[in-house]
Amino acid sequence: MSEVRRQGLGGGQLGADSPLFGGTGAPANGDGKPSRPGRGPDEEPVWDPRADDFAENREVAAAEAHQAAEELLSLAELRDLLPAAEPDRALDDWGRSETVVSLMEPILNFYYRYWFRVEVEGIENVPAEDGALIVANHSGALPPDAPMIMQAIRNEHPAPRPLYMLGEHWFKGYPGVSMFVNKMGLVPAHRENAQRLLHDEGRLAVVFPEGQKGTRKLYWQRYKLRRFGRGGFVRTAIRAQVPIVPVAVVGAEEAMPIFAHLNLLKKLSGLIYFPLTPSFPHFGLAAPLLYLPSRFKIRFMEPIDMAEYPVETIDDPAEIQMISERIRARIQHQLDEMLEARESVWTG
Repeated sequence: MSEVRRQGLGGGQLGADSPLFGGTGAPANGDGKPSRPGRGPDEEPVWDPRADDFAENREVAAAEAHQAAEELLSLAELRDLLPAAEPDRALDDWGRSETVVSLMEPILNFYYRYWFRVEVEGIENVPAEDGALIVANHSGALPPDAPMIMQAIRNEHPAPRPLYMLGEHWFKGYPGVSMFVNKMGLVPAHRENAQRLLHDEGRLAVVFPEGQKGTRKLYWQRYKLRRFGRGGFVRTAIRAQVPIVPVAVVGAEEAMPIFAHLNLLKKLSGLIYFPLTPSFPHFGLAAPLLYLPSRFKIRFMEPIDMAEYPVETIDDPAEIQMISERIRARIQHQLDEMLEARESVWTG
């Protein structure tokens, strides 16, 4: 029994050569290398469990990846691969449907020409090509300012262009609303969306820096611009190297004024706010069609060239805020001037 134990695996000793530890189970030769009975020095080497059989494959894969990286197109070359604008295309990459816009045009034109009787100034300041960011004041529950700006460009501009709106995507939780506004040209206001829309594709977009704060204003707060956020629209224009076209809109505040906010109904309905207006909530879903016939005036101001600012400016919060406040003050000044010249809310 002792002899059997002595001649057991590893010679009775659980050393490094034991199969339990990945060894060959054979004692070492005089040179310190393991050997197995019946094998000569010229025979096939013993399998080494510590060898990496995939090392060569990894090296080949790494070399191929490096070669592929060197062959990748530059960012500028990749932009050339983006599809060009197709005016005749019914549905574009952003989901905007020219078919839906055309179906809505008779209704929009009724409001534009006969209900709001929109008066437009400075439409020539909107670039006829390449990207540009329109920045306007926002007002009124269910604000009609974006559709009227869109119609002004479609009806008055010598080279009409599709207008996209960079906005918040709170609407996506409401059945039907998300699909409709998307087909009308609303794009979620994400940095990458704005960069591709304005810089890569050279589109025209409108943004309302006041956001929800602008549409929540009560009637006595009308035409008093709220803070323009943290200047995200300025960063967007500098990054995309496109001009900003400031716009002042008068009339939207009176089209659907807010007299109060019903917070209890806001919580029950899940809406972002629940306003009390001349037509809401008592007329329900018909409220968007029951705007008051206030006279609209839209003034497009001279573009601000944002290409003069280096891209590094976006990392300077103080500079961004200063530019934002200058644009806000410019729009506020125009609003004050237009209101002073207005004789009547209804006739202008």
